[in-house]
Amino acid sequence: MAKAYWVVFYKAINDQEKFQGYAKVAPAAVGAFGGKFLVRGMPAKTYEHGMNQRVVVIEFESLEKAQAAHDSPAYQEALRILGDGVERDMRLVEGLA
Repeated sequence: MAKAYWVVFYKAINDQEKFQGYAKVAPAAVGAFGGKFLVRGMPAKTYEHGMNQRVVVIEFESLEKAQAAHDSPAYQEALRILGDGVERDMRLVEGLA
């Protein structure tokens, strides 16, 4: 079964307080479904018109676990806390193997 990944690009953090509130509860919500943070921070270098934005990559053992984590009540509460505090682009992608 192929692993799955949340890939999140933060275009802007507009409200640090909301972002910090989200950051306090989201890791536990993700971890409850086996999510493992692989990347969390700013790019070391950007190429090909890449933007210098915060990037987060979280690995899950399956697409089903990744979707369940996102749709869980705990993660939905984290999103409620985050509200309009950031502008971001989140993608769920399946691994090759």
